[in-house]
Amino acid sequence: MASNEDARAAREAKLDELHEKLTGAVESLVSGDDWRQALAFAARFRSRSFNNTMLIWVQHEAAFEAGRVPEPFPTLVAGYRQWQGLGRQVMKGQPGYMIFAPVTGRFATATPADAGSWRRLGPREKPKAGEVVRSRMVGARPAYVWDASQTDGEPLPVPPAPTLLEGEAPAGLWEGLAGQIRGAGFEVLRVPHEGMISGANGMTDYEARTVAVRENMDPAAQVKTLAHELAHVVMHDPDDEEARQHRGIREVEAESVALMIGAAHGMDTAGYTIPYVSTWAARVDGQEPVQVVQSTGERVRKTALAILDQLDTLQVGDGTPPGLERDAPSPRTSRTAANSVETDRPRAASAPALAGRRL
Repeated sequence: MASNEDARAAREAKLDELHEKLTGAVESLVSGDDWRQALAFAARFRSRSFNNTMLIWVQHEAAFEAGRVPEPFPTLVAGYRQWQGLGRQVMKGQPGYMIFAPVTGRFATATPADAGSWRRLGPREKPKAGEVVRSRMVGARPAYVWDASQTDGEPLPVPPAPTLLEGEAPAGLWEGLAGQIRGAGFEVLRVPHEGMISGANGMTDYEARTVAVRENMDPAAQVKTLAHELAHVVMHDPDDEEARQHRGIREVEAESVALMIGAAHGMDTAGYTIPYVSTWAARVDGQEPVQVVQSTGERVRKTALAILDQLDTLQVGDGTPPGLERDAPSPRTSRTAANSVETDRPRAASAPALAGRRL
């Protein structure tokens, strides 16, 4: 029987392998089109972290090239026992895709506002009377998921998906995005042409608290532009010193959020313009381009997911097999993480901040 030290060493080796795969996948995002494709893919697996999405992508691509799966892109992914719970079985000889899963610990305090007062509870330790308990990620471990094409068994239901003609905007998307902008305290304006907003497709004026979009574009372009401006509203407070320093990153983030929102509604994103990634990533002092891409990708994903969760629109699936349950389902649709142990939603601000690998 392997010792605890051997097991720990094996786990660390797998984590190192995962980081190597992830770094290689992110380093390949060197052009605007590569970034566009990565984000369009991430939009279809948006319940997972950006890093895990990239890991699923690169491993499925390798499986396709090796002839183990029939299509170049995965469709639905879940854990081994989750597939069994849906009446399907991983086929013999099909290796899983290794991803990061969080290792969590329980922390307790009687004074939640005091960040330094949190203490970690032992495996069976109970909190003291009057203490608040929070779970927090303390590390990572490797976990495995399989694509639907690697399984057989009971047929999966096909959920409805939006279908759009070229230039058409998804039903209800403009109204939903505009409502979120108004909820943030901004007025939404439609202007006749770009000459009224300095030649741009859209413009956010933080002082006047307005968001303007030009009307002389097709409806799809107008709603994409509105999503871009909403991203500016929620992500780029002009009082944020760091945001002011990196105009290129702000624009990439806003356009990337718009791309993910569009892709989640079945919009053709081929015409989206994403700046050259390696150029803007290399301009951030003190960070490697890979770090910038990873952190930006996760910020984009979480922002897009927060916006999508507030929309009452028909959206494409998020890579989760239909019927897979989640601890806290959305009232509109089940945005289930296909691996039940993977949670990458923001935690309560009062919980202790713990260092660890980014998932």
